[in-house]
Amino acid sequence: MSTLETLRDTVRTFAAERDWDQFHSPKNLAMALSVEASELLEHFQWLTEEQSRQLSADKLAEVKHEMADVLIYLVRLADKLNVDLMTAASEKIVLNGQKYPADKAKGTMKKYSEL
Repeated sequence: MSTLETLRDTVRTFAAERDWDQFHSPKNLAMALSVEASELLEHFQWLTEEQSRQLSADKLAEVKHEMADVLIYLVRLADKLNVDLMTAASEKIVLNGQKYPADKAKGTMKKYSEL
């Protein structure tokens, strides 16, 4: 069993023990995921590039917990929609490789439509 499957099962059990499944529709989970991603982003708001790379231990702990929230909601949403995240990620990397060939995209921030 993969680590993501273990996490999925843990989160599934956690939600079931609290009777939260009734609230975990794909729509609600996607909205919660967006909120948590925004909470993660909030920690970096107004920081310089350098400051964002050198977080204090306390700030890093807060960021780590927000990252965990994002992952948990993403895994829960994937569970509800029967999406294998590892397969989806592998497929997306292949698609990104087609959109951003290394010889054209290397060292540039341009969108694929501008390459």
